[in-house]
Order: sequence, then structure tokens, then C-alpha cells
Amino acid sequence: MKKHHSILNPKAALLAAGALSLTLAHGQTPRQKPAGENDLIPPSTPLIACDPYFSVWSPGDTLNGVETTHWTGKQQQLTSLVKIDGKSFRVMGATPAAAPALEQKSLTVLPTRTIYTFEGAGVSVTLTFLTPALPDDISILSRPITYLAYDFKATDGKEHDVSVYFGASGSLTVNTPDQDVTWNDASGDGLAVVRMGSKDQPILQKKGDDQRIDWGYLYLAAPEETVSGRAFGAPNELGIAFASNGLGTRKGESGAADRADGVGAGIELKSFKVGNDPVSKYGMIAYDDIYSIQYNRKNLRGYWRKDGWEAKDLLVASAKEYSELRARCETFDAELMADMEKIGGVKYAKIAALSYRQCFAAGKFVADTNGQPLQFSKENHSNGCIATSDVFYPMAPQFLLLSPTLAKSFLVPFMEYAKSDRWKFPFAPHDLGT
Repeated sequence: MKKHHSILNPKAALLAAGALSLTLAHGQTPRQKPAGENDLIPPSTPLIACDPYFSVWSPGDTLNGVETTHWTGKQQQLTSLVKIDGKSFRVMGATPAAAPALEQKSLTVLPTRTIYTFEGAGVSVTLTFLTPALPDDISILSRPITYLAYDFKATDGKEHDVSVYFGASGSLTVNTPDQDVTWNDASGDGLAVVRMGSKDQPILQKKGDDQRIDWGYLYLAAPEETVSGRAFGAPNELGIAFASNGLGTRKGESGAADRADGVGAGIELKSFKVGNDPVSKYGMIAYDDIYSIQYNRKNLRGYWRKDGWEAKDLLVASAKEYSELRARCETFDAELMADMEKIGGVKYAKIAALSYRQCFAAGKFVADTNGQPLQFSKENHSNGCIATSDVFYPMAPQFLLLSPTLAKSFLVPFMEYAKSDRWKFPFAPHDLGT
């Protein structure tokens, strides 16, 4: 891995202001809870933070105490349960309520990872949301994918039978829950894959503020050899099915369109033994928006697609590179956190870590017609403009610190617009539209 630039220089002080402004800009009301001197209690916790549309957070003190939401505050339900010796427990989401919540023991937010630990029924469960936001490789940084890594170990010296379920609601694929969603099994190339997307697919027809994507497709995937079932149905019913009899071997076929709030997809991993030795499993959640932005009357694709990749290529490569990327993210997080603590202390490091993925997820990396990276930020609850000058000011320290190429990627569109015939004023633009 190419080491990031050392932050031990005067410009590092700028990152503190950027980190704080980004964290507060999320728009969530901080929750009141007693905390230790160096405890971090996020206003909302990043789970999936890839771009303005693929951005799912947990607004509760515990991951299994509330439903997950888009950054705009609208519900986008992710669910995960674990079954230990025949009894099911929630580790993510507030439903199904019939399954008790496994006790959450800790939460750690690092630059590329959010780590929850749970404990109960003789087993320790660590659930890590890993988004490979590595700044030295834009092809990987721009991937709209997050891994769900599950690590298990017995706490009572006994052996236990364990299985895992993770699922998502169709609400992740639409702007409003009354829009219709279609679904199908997209398995292949050694992966079990379920896919959902809006029926109408109005690509790049949305603009303005407080919007969620309603085109492209959401994918849930895991290595085929680790999967016992995948299915479609109402999100709560899928969780109940897993808790009672499991999803079985049913393959979800193409389904007639139904309201997004009544549609969900889920994957169940095969049961396995957990004892004193750690056991690891993983799944993936990805979003292919097909086209990401219209710039200068041209529809541009995500940068990860610049070499002709489709969603299948994204999933296959991400599965193949899982172990490598997990190790790289762990190394990157350790290096960056050590630098942050050295320059600003533990609290500063934790605030910077919380804002790291949020900063990148405030925009979208696309490829221009020459394959060069461009990045467009989007305002939140402030007209929804893109590439706004006073938005990339607080973002700039992180980009400048980690890679000048990243900083160039959001300056180029702004400068090109300012020098074009379309901008006819003697002062700089504020933004590039909505």
C-alpha cells in the first residue's frame, strides 16, 4: 500500500475544522447519553457511506435498537440477525421485534470501518461495515460497495451452531416508499446475488434537495459456497422466516413490481460451528447507478466503470479482493489514526475518523469522456446544488492531505465551467446546478 502523506505539518490543523463541520452538517440531532472522557457518541453512525445516494446510517445508540436511514433521515431498512444454537437475535435493525436484540458491547468508528461488537448466548459477534475508501487508488475508492464482515468466537469455551442473515428493503432503491420495485436473482460467477431496483428507472431525472435515488440497482451478495438461501418478500417477513425455519434453498425469481416498503431481499449463510477459534464470514452490499451525473449535457458513469465494468465485474472483483482490501483498510486506519492522535489527541482523531467516509460520500467520483476522474459534491438540505464552492472548502483539507489528484478532481469541473461560454458573469460561480 502506498503510504498516505504525513499529516504532521501546519495544514493538518485545517482538517479539524473540516472534520467538525462535516460531522455537524449531517443534520442529525445528537443523542444525550452519559459518556466517558474520550468516548465518541456519533450523531449518526456511518454504515454504508459511498456517495450522496448510497449512504445509510444508524441514528441510534445501538445498531439493533433503531431502523437504519438514508442521510436525509428517510428510512432505508437494513436488517441482520444471527442464530445461535437455534435462537435468533437481532444485530442490525429494530425488526423483527420477536427476535431479541443481542447485547451491544461497543462501537468503534475508524476511517474506513465501523465496528460493532455484541455478546450473548455464549458467543461474541463482531460486525464490521468496511467501505474500502483508500485514497491512493481512485478505482477502489470510487467503488459503490460495502462489506459486512462477521467475526465470531465462543465466550464460554463451548461449541455453538451459528448462522447469519442479512437483508435490505426496496426503499434503498427509490425516492419515496410508494414507488414500485422489481427484483430478481442475479447469481453467477461463484456468487449468490439478489438484486432490486425501481420499476420505472428514471435515470438522472431527479434534481434538487432531499432526494434519494430511484434508478439503478441494489445488490446483496456473498460467496455461493457459504450461502444456504436467498429470498424476496416483505422485510419483516424475511427476518421472521430466518428466525423460524430459515430461508431454505428457495431462489428468488423475477417478481412483479410492488411498493418499495413491501419489498425486501435477503441472504442466509450456511450454519457453521463456533468455538474458541475465531470464525469469519462476509457479505457485500453494492449499488450500480448505471449513470451517475449529467455534466455539460453528457451523462457520465461512475469512475469504477471507466474500463467497461458492469455490476457483475464489481461484485466478482470485490469478492476476490476481500481479504486483501480488509488488510489494507486495517493498515490505513491504524496509520491515519496514529497520525491524528499525535497531532490532535484522541478526541480529534475520533472526530476526524467519523468525518472521513462522510467527506468522500458527500460527492460522486465519475470518469469524464477521457477517463479522467471528476468529483461532484452535493449539498444537503440547502437547495441540493452540486460542486458548490463553499462546500468543497471544508472538504478540501482531506483531499489535499491524502492526494492532490483527489483535490484536482473536484476543482476541474468548477474551473471548466467558470471559463466556458456558459458562464457570462465577472465573478466566480457558486455551484454547477442541481
